[in-house]
Amino acid sequence: MKGILLHGGFGTRLRPLTHSGPKQLIKVAGRPVSEWCLLDLRDSGIKDVAIVLGELAPTRVIEYYGDGSRLEINITYVYQGYPYGLAHALYVCREYVRDEPFVMYLGDNILTNGISSYVKEFLSSDADAMVLLTKVEDPRRFGVAKFDERGRLVGLVEKPKEPPSNYALVGVYFFRPPYIFKVIERLRPSWRGELEITDAIQKLLESGFKVSYAFVEGWWKDTGTPEDILEVNRLLLDVKYSKQVVLGKVESGAKVEGRVYVSKDARILDGSIVRGPAYIGAGAVMGPGTYVGPYTSVGDNAELIGVEVENSVVMDGVVLEGRGIRIVDSLVGAGASVRISDSIPTGSKLIVGEQARLWLRGGA
Repeated sequence: MKGILLHGGFGTRLRPLTHSGPKQLIKVAGRPVSEWCLLDLRDSGIKDVAIVLGELAPTRVIEYYGDGSRLEINITYVYQGYPYGLAHALYVCREYVRDEPFVMYLGDNILTNGISSYVKEFLSSDADAMVLLTKVEDPRRFGVAKFDERGRLVGLVEKPKEPPSNYALVGVYFFRPPYIFKVIERLRPSWRGELEITDAIQKLLESGFKVSYAFVEGWWKDTGTPEDILEVNRLLLDVKYSKQVVLGKVESGAKVEGRVYVSKDARILDGSIVRGPAYIGAGAVMGPGTYVGPYTSVGDNAELIGVEVENSVVMDGVVLEGRGIRIVDSLVGAGASVRISDSIPTGSKLIVGEQARLWLRGGA
């Protein structure tokens, strides 16, 4: 089985964090969102993966993942360009998958229990396609499944005003070629101007092909908003880091408490406290006199000097400096700096884009 990881889109709901790079490269719990997806594919036995690139900084994706050998997978890059829909993104991979069964995985999705069991279920079945579903509170935001009185899947509707059920499509789809590609060739764009994957699967159903489904066990989340990023970060810190790991240096006057991962070459300086669950990236410097509270991820080569940070995602190369700066429930984009000023109150809640510069008022 092959894998297809979708890495396009513009990430408009995450701006300004996505002005200069894909949303899937935003790090949560120490890794980009899409890297967690790739690890899930690898751990499910899928070693050959095509990453579908969009128009937003595709070279950054290639530079980060390379040929995939760092993750023990083989990566091929396929360029989609403008996001004409999920079905279009799938169609541009037809030469890559050829006649092999494959799974299409949206690169901004996180499933805590992974897809390994669903890979086995699909490969052992005679289904032409399989979708994953989960119960949601507001199905109007998603593609939604429609069932008949016998519980058979009979339809899929994209973002319906009147949902036929509370079961939404999770961003993972399984297919056997060539039928799905033939269906996509006959699709017309939806009202959104896109070739919808829900329409393609609907055509499979109407043409008599077997489309099975499975309900996702465990937690699923897409990462389309800042609130989603913070929630996924909390979840992954809880699920992926079960014990304290210190690979960097902790000075004698500093404390690391609970489930904290301190990466190689990171330093926790005198008078600092890092309280887990938390992640400290490679080469990052905490202190002196810094407090990093629970559910915080700090990126590589970041510097946090005399500040307090809780329940936040601080990305690579960020500088936070100044006593009296307290940051909570915030995202700070790569390369940004936040320092003390004399004219702005403390206790700020921030969403800070890459390379931004902020000065905050000091004081207790």
